Amino acid sequence: MSNRTQVLWLQVCGLAMVQGAITLSWVIYNFYLPKLLVQFGFSKSLAISLLILENALAVFMEPLMGSLSDQNQRWFGSRFPFITVGVLLSSTLFIAVPCIVTFVPPTTVLKYILPVLLVAWALAMTVFRSPVLSLLGRYALPKSLPMAASVLTLIGGTIGSFRISANNLLLSFGPVITFAFGSFVLLTSAAILRFIHPPEIVSGEPVDRHRAASPSPVSIQALGLIFTLGGSFAWGYRLLLDGVGKFLKVQLNSDNVQLQMVLFGMTVAIAALPAGLIAKKIGNRNAMLGSMGIAILLMLLLPVLGANIVILAPLAIAISFILNGTIPFALEMVPSHRGGLGVGMYFGGVGLAMSIFGSVFAKPQAITPEFAAFTGAIAFLLAFGCIIYSSLINIEN
Repeated sequence: MSNRTQVLWLQVCGLAMVQGAITLSWVIYNFYLPKLLVQFGFSKSLAISLLILENALAVFMEPLMGSLSDQNQRWFGSRFPFITVGVLLSSTLFIAVPCIVTFVPPTTVLKYILPVLLVAWALAMTVFRSPVLSLLGRYALPKSLPMAASVLTLIGGTIGSFRISANNLLLSFGPVITFAFGSFVLLTSAAILRFIHPPEIVSGEPVDRHRAASPSPVSIQALGLIFTLGGSFAWGYRLLLDGVGKFLKVQLNSDNVQLQMVLFGMTVAIAALPAGLIAKKIGNRNAMLGSMGIAILLMLLLPVLGANIVILAPLAIAISFILNGTIPFALEMVPSHRGGLGVGMYFGGVGLAMSIFGSVFAKPQAITPEFAAFTGAIAFLLAFGCIIYSSLINIEN
């Protein structure tokens, strides 16, 4: 990558397509999971247990797969063996899930195939998520990482923001067609990314013999900060969305706030583009610190001022700055050849937070909006501390 070419935009757009496909797969999965379990003779509550288990397994699988892809990159010049195997496996298991429910009779023995298949699919997704997203460090110079990440945030956030309002659309196609579409999108996006990926020299020798034999050490402190940031931000963001939705119901005196939540999510997604440009100019950590301070203040003001546009608009923009900076932060905190491990530690932290959240709040409807806002602000404050401390330790890149 030349000095003048700070971002390989074609490759970044290809990576954003994969990110969108991953988000779409999880939207479909989370929507249909309770329905498929009930249809196959299980209790609807099993869905919560499965999600807790899958997130718990991701705590270990995400860093492991990211680290193994780092080694593959160091020795053979490519992460795509992990990406290809993970995508093929997850796509196959994804379409197999509704087919099992639709065409296999739920006998006493066969019915337990479904939970095993669901967990296997979630594990297959961990095989390639960290390796593929760590490619962002190859497609952009360090200073331009937030700007490149904004495209991923835009695509992933746009798809994710419609997860509530798309229920009727997903139902209209049925599980087999919907899962087949998700599988096709994932396969196609991964194939396009592989096609446009910069050419690599693959040989039986390490790409860099010195680095392969004696790789630069990874700071345990840095990995701990990435992991903690991922967990605290995921916890805070989950509570934030819950609190905003409940405050809107009170503010509007209506249980139907789907449109407002979609608009909030779309604001987060669209604001990522200017957020990336600003973060490039002032530095990613400075942008994240400023936006976290604003987010914490606004979340504490939510119970006092209510969920009005004066609070929600700047809150969504602040969240966009934070969300857009997480992957660049993970990549900045580790040596360039350990990007997979860095991204994996971030998603490992997210997995732990979501696993604990599902265990502690088995009934999210019981969470009061005031509690959600206050606890979410505390979680963001912990993430704020991680970024402050990251500036004080010496990271070798």
